Amino acid sequence: MIVRKNHVRHLLLLLLDGGIGALCLLGAMALRYEGDIPRAVEGHLRNLLPVVAGARILASLILRLHRWSFRHSGLTDGSRVLGAGLLGSGLFVMVVFVMRLPEPPRSVILIEFLLSTMVMAGLRFSPRLAWMYLADREVGKRSDALTTVILGAGTAGEALLRDLRQSRAHNFRVVGFLDDDRAKWGMVVGGLAVQGGLDELPRVAVEEEVRHVLIAIPRLPAARLREILDRCSDLSLTYKILPLSFRYLDDRVSAAMLQDLTPEDLLPRAAVDLAEGGHLGAIAGKVVLVTGAAGSIGSEICRQLLASGVARIVMVDMNENGLYLLQRRFEREFPGRAVEAEVADIRDEGRIRGLFAKWRPRDVFHAAAHKHVPLLETAPGEAVKNNVLGTLHLARAADAAGAERFLYISTDKAVRPSSVMGATKRVGEMVVRDLGRRSRTRFCAVRFGNVLGSAGSVVPLFREQIAAGGPVTVTDPEVRRYFMTIGEAVGLVLKAGYGDHGDLCVLDMGEPIRIVDLARQMITMAGRVPDVDIPLRYTGLRPGEKLTEELLTEEEERTHRVTEKIFAADSPLPPTGLEAGIEELARAAAREDGDAVRAALPDERI
Repeated sequence: MIVRKNHVRHLLLLLLDGGIGALCLLGAMALRYEGDIPRAVEGHLRNLLPVVAGARILASLILRLHRWSFRHSGLTDGSRVLGAGLLGSGLFVMVVFVMRLPEPPRSVILIEFLLSTMVMAGLRFSPRLAWMYLADREVGKRSDALTTVILGAGTAGEALLRDLRQSRAHNFRVVGFLDDDRAKWGMVVGGLAVQGGLDELPRVAVEEEVRHVLIAIPRLPAARLREILDRCSDLSLTYKILPLSFRYLDDRVSAAMLQDLTPEDLLPRAAVDLAEGGHLGAIAGKVVLVTGAAGSIGSEICRQLLASGVARIVMVDMNENGLYLLQRRFEREFPGRAVEAEVADIRDEGRIRGLFAKWRPRDVFHAAAHKHVPLLETAPGEAVKNNVLGTLHLARAADAAGAERFLYISTDKAVRPSSVMGATKRVGEMVVRDLGRRSRTRFCAVRFGNVLGSAGSVVPLFREQIAAGGPVTVTDPEVRRYFMTIGEAVGLVLKAGYGDHGDLCVLDMGEPIRIVDLARQMITMAGRVPDVDIPLRYTGLRPGEKLTEELLTEEEERTHRVTEKIFAADSPLPPTGLEAGIEELARAAAREDGDAVRAALPDERI
């Protein structure tokens, strides 16, 4: 039934094009002779009308104008109409010449071409223009209409406006564009003016009573985005942005692609290509074991490894529910890949040796750790058992099983640590680097800062506090931290692990960000005003915390070398009494002697 309706519509369009050609030829003759067509010409005209009608129908058929989409036509389709106009006139002239019919004046042929092309274009584009006009009016009349401005008057911004006008399933009443390209200032895009640069957003928001901002600049720098949020922090605006996929792929822009602005958008995000440097060849076909697999970092390591072609992934974690759900997700996303889930405690040396004997992994990524700084200040023995002894068990098992690589996930808190957590991660670095000096397994520790959105980070906490109406709590106005997105951090971790840059690598985290600035920007992204709608409260540094973190010690800074956003540090060798120190830590942890644990950890401030 639908096919029959389409055939009828196609036939009607072709007949209309033929009729348009005939009427426009008649009109061209009337214009040429100023309304008084000679009788001799009238006689010839009767023979020419069916010829021009047939030529127009054939041209439309060849260029498929009868299969027109009235809702989704664009510039490319307009060129098809022009092409059909030229082709139809050419066919008309050719038939007249071949059949030796009386040749009409050249001016008539030109006028008929212009009239027919304009009428055919009007027939096809007017329904869309009418739909867009009615959609704009309908959205403007809605009680929940949001006065909106689009940032970016380029291809993405224009396509976004076009898509919005084709749908009534939204409440965005767009009033204009802003763009930093001075050449576009004052231009009219889709009937709306480009009212200036992005710095004009506060002024335009006040004058036009803007409530929502759509960001359609594919590669807007993160620093520029943070600047915009800071400028508009007192305006209660809400924001949406095109997703990361559109920035790197040639996607068709759609309003459905818009996403809420997130803290991840505030960071520079470079796509990490594992194919560069031949890393995919080192990954494909391997059996890889990942500890802490149910966590934020561990699960992303598993995902990227599966996407890179590992033969089997062995996911190890104590969180059996998270592990079960992750296994089901990966089996769905990566059919045909072997995804194994093993519930295990890395503190259990026998269980760990059993896993290595069972699966014989070639590569090991150790992401399991206790990482909550204040909590571990009250449970130093647990930090030692997990972060030090668990790491030792895994490293020894990997060495005994003949694994090719062992990569240990460390933290910037391991640099001149002021906390039990940081000190135990520092000892973990020493463990893998010390064993690596006498093992055939390539051991490497990778050190980096915070990842946005990971379990236990400030971002989920701030979201929860903002949703509850505040206050948003920050320990100190001068606290600064390094941040990176999970995807980029893990991509660089894999590059460090398979790049063989040395036994200690540090990721380039850029410049540290003030936590209070992140808090204010998150409040602004939620459409609230910091210190007005949502108060901020300073709680003071918690036990073990520092105002700023570091990625390299002074010794490492003097000798580091940079490779692909990865620092390969020449760090001092682990101390000769490391094994004895670990045994002392183990004994202190076993008897729950917190003071003895702190005394045995390698830092003067614990």
